[in-house]
Amino acid sequence: MIERDLEGWTLAFDLDGTLVETHQDLVGTLNRMLALKSLPEVPMEGARDLIGGGARALLTHGFALAGAPPEQANDPALYDAFIADYIDHIADHSQPFEGCIETLDRLAARGATLVVVTNKRSDLSELLLDRLDLTRRFAAVVGPDRVSAKKPSGAHLIEAVRLVGGDPARAIMIGDAQPDIGCARDAGLPVIGVTFGYTPTPIEDLLPDVIVDAFADIEEAVDMIVVDHYVARALSGV
Repeated sequence: MIERDLEGWTLAFDLDGTLVETHQDLVGTLNRMLALKSLPEVPMEGARDLIGGGARALLTHGFALAGAPPEQANDPALYDAFIADYIDHIADHSQPFEGCIETLDRLAARGATLVVVTNKRSDLSELLLDRLDLTRRFAAVVGPDRVSAKKPSGAHLIEAVRLVGGDPARAIMIGDAQPDIGCARDAGLPVIGVTFGYTPTPIEDLLPDVIVDAFADIEEAVDMIVVDHYVARALSGV
């Protein structure tokens, strides 16, 4: 029988680049938007670091790489076309990272509450997770439209934890880029950084509390942080 030793802990996961490898579908949509304007495509394998700031930032970076004027990327009609196209292709190639499902299930079996904390719109996030049979593994999917501020604000993380009935004093953020590390720091919470996601700044330079190279290593990283938490409490006499 699995011990429910993570009861009372909330684990907050970023989506793109942490739970799911999404870059092919996002860049595919970007390239179709570029094609609409007769602009050159962005190379698929060289565009991973464009992801992470949301659809508008992706369009801005992509159109800049193509040599287009900024106002072309900022066209509201183009943004609407991007979202419509992405919805149609949201899970053509996107897949959970290796070890994701097994690790989430083990953490849940040990009593942890799991929540998605993402700067992707909540409806798009839920659609993607539904297609990949991941939604049911989370107590909630919390995009920026469901909180008062988005990552890197700590309010996004704290409000998400409270939304699922968690205690921010026993919560951990897991993510791949500056918004994830930044929101955890702003909230005063520990953070695990993954090396397999999308970040223009090396995860090592962002100084998360623990760095992991594979999703399967997240469980051990969580255990390290939990142990440190209880040791610190014991030493302080709490």
